[in-house]
Amino acid sequence: MELQFLGGAGEIGRSAVLVNGSLLLDYGIQTATPPQYPVGDVEPDAVVVSHGHLDHAGAVPSLLSGDRRPPIHWTPPTRELALTLARDTLKLHGGSYRCPFTETAVKRVTQVSESHGYRESFEAAGHEVTLFDAGHIPGSAHVLVDDGETRLLYTGDFHTDDQRLVAGTSARPDADVVVCESTYADVDHDPRADVEDRFAQSVKTTLWEGGTVVVPAFAIGRTQEMLLVCEAHDIPCYVDGMGKQVTEMLRGYPGFVRDDEAFRRAKSHARFVTGRDGQRKRIAEENAAIVTTSGMLSGGPAMTYIPEIRAHPTNMVALTGYQVEGTPGRRLVETGRAEIDGRVMPVSAQIEQYDFSAHADREGLVSFLDPYRGGDTEALVVHGDRCADFAATLSERGLPASAPEVGETVHI
Repeated sequence: MELQFLGGAGEIGRSAVLVNGSLLLDYGIQTATPPQYPVGDVEPDAVVVSHGHLDHAGAVPSLLSGDRRPPIHWTPPTRELALTLARDTLKLHGGSYRCPFTETAVKRVTQVSESHGYRESFEAAGHEVTLFDAGHIPGSAHVLVDDGETRLLYTGDFHTDDQRLVAGTSARPDADVVVCESTYADVDHDPRADVEDRFAQSVKTTLWEGGTVVVPAFAIGRTQEMLLVCEAHDIPCYVDGMGKQVTEMLRGYPGFVRDDEAFRRAKSHARFVTGRDGQRKRIAEENAAIVTTSGMLSGGPAMTYIPEIRAHPTNMVALTGYQVEGTPGRRLVETGRAEIDGRVMPVSAQIEQYDFSAHADREGLVSFLDPYRGGDTEALVVHGDRCADFAATLSERGLPASAPEVGETVHI
């Protein structure tokens, strides 16, 4: 088996692996200025997408810009999420150098899409492929590829612990090689229940004291998780931004969430913001949590709410995940100042950060890979900032591992 790493190796973003020159696993975007895309010209015979986040699915429509029409395989929620992202990318960047595809290409995606459930094998570019629940977001999948000689497990992004939205992965299919993500290979998450309790207690205290809490959250996965947390702890909340559309859409896929009844309650508990007639300005004065995009304050309604609440120490900005270096969210954490429409403003409101990550941490990654030790399986470590270090750790534990680079071809 031949693996070409077109992106996502030694970095986080633009994930893309070409198998045997014909089967493409993921085709994502690395959000930067300007955005970065997988390297090389690729014309796959088929595509399999692990899940519907921008860094794994964001560039998929560009594969249909030419004459070729490779089928695209994914779970039903991943299909819907990828199309939602594609349309949002067109709305934000259509017609500019930042958008690698056109509206026509997005329409073609619907024409070549082939959806599959978990553990249902199918044929793609001459390979037998099976998807397994990866426990990351609804519809996320490990991808098992069998070319008749070698079995490849491409983990995609995954979590081994339960979240309120989705259950942790329990799949450990036999494989000769595992291409494994390593986003948090050097981090130990606090127990999710502890993180959630701290968040709920702090938010409730802020509301009791008369404040408002802005909860920046990614539209896909994180927004829905925070709505479930708010409902479970009886925290009054609004939801705004793209997360509204994603929440509505995911209600149509009850088999891909951990507890559909809890998800229904969470959606009913939240009040959806329309954004009309100065509604956001009024909401910013209420004693409620406002769950809104973007998660790193790089745009979205969050940038409308924060100027409204920033001047009062009784208010709070509760960040729900890691803030990438160079983002406005990271700047807020480090300096206590927010950049709004090109103006840098001091924020007197409390600023707190919580780790609601949907990725496995160091212990989770090791526990996932432990069943593959001691045999003939080898690991290729990708999707992280310290891939080589984690590969060395795995090798020391008895699982031969290495860390490919972008553009590298590996023969198994």
